[in-house]
Amino acid sequence: MSNVAIITARGGSKRIPRKNIRPFLGKPIIAYVIEAALQSGLFSEVMVSTDDAEIAEIARQYGASVPFLRTTETADDYATTAAVLSEVLSQYEQQGKQFDYACCLYPTAPFVTPKLLMQAFSTLTEKQFDTVYPVQPFSFPIQRAVFLRDSTVQWFQPEHALTRSQDLEPAYHDAGQFYFFNVNTFQQSHRLITANSGGIVISEMAAHDIDNETDWQVAEFKFQLRVKN
Repeated sequence: MSNVAIITARGGSKRIPRKNIRPFLGKPIIAYVIEAALQSGLFSEVMVSTDDAEIAEIARQYGASVPFLRTTETADDYATTAAVLSEVLSQYEQQGKQFDYACCLYPTAPFVTPKLLMQAFSTLTEKQFDTVYPVQPFSFPIQRAVFLRDSTVQWFQPEHALTRSQDLEPAYHDAGQFYFFNVNTFQQSHRLITANSGGIVISEMAAHDIDNETDWQVAEFKFQLRVKN
């Protein structure tokens, strides 16, 4: 059985310049993901898919391989993650390399741990899912969400306006960290999330989406608090 970790890290980043290699508590943020993948022992290769020479150099410094650079077609703002993964797997096939399973990791997910990757792979193979990825619980029941129309508050689901929170089914969202998937199934569907996808529940302290400067500061705070505890 052969597995590959594919860390998707293009050079362009509009909201946070050079986001993928910006120092996160003193170390390039991509380094945390590379190290987690390497330490998990799950992968015959940990690679970074990038179009950027500086990112490639930093990736190699932390132990990842960059066997080829991303093409212009998959390096713009509109390229999908699935397109990037398809390109990587195709380029490996041209080199005579094929993999049974792959894990797409986002470079700005420093909370990823070797243990979580191992748990995902175990769930993927034992339950024969197409894909497995971490999910987090919403901090408030989504069944009691409201929207504003002309400053007037209205319920999305009025039938739950008076339902006790503890009586509502928990809801979760994609943690935005990684997708561990069956390569053969992915190459047939070109979809990461299918009707046969599985989720691993992680706490609100185990991930943080980073889209702006405030997110970055909160993520560093959460990371430090998590390490301390």
